Amino acid sequence: MICIDASLALIWLLPAQFDEKADALREKWDNENQRIISAPLFNAEVTSVLREQVYFKRLLPEDGKEAFEIFLSMGVEIAKDSPGLQRKAWQLANKFNRPKTYDMQYLALAEIKDCEFWTADKKLFNALGNKAPRLKYVGAL
Repeated sequence: MICIDASLALIWLLPAQFDEKADALREKWDNENQRIISAPLFNAEVTSVLREQVYFKRLLPEDGKEAFEIFLSMGVEIAKDSPGLQRKAWQLANKFNRPKTYDMQYLALAEIKDCEFWTADKKLFNALGNKAPRLKYVGAL
């Protein structure tokens, strides 16, 4: 089982700096039959970014629609939201002195499910680095 955040999924959906590395990682996970899971806010984050890309004309409407349809069929399992998940995210935000709990929800899920958390968010990785051993950065491959 692997936990991912929206930043990694968006690399699969949009042209990005680490798309070859991210694609190879996804192929490896598919070959290993890894379950890919994510936090409840994942769908809203990915959908919002895709829509924003179309709105600001960084993506043609037909390309945005295609990316959105691919997103809907990606097969990422969304964990059920729960007070336990939110509590853990809050605790991690306090532990790592983070101003918001968005990213900590993904890390909380990885801790609860005892799996790695993969991201393409360099700022998050730089902020937590070796303090969060479950956190893996696609740019470090």
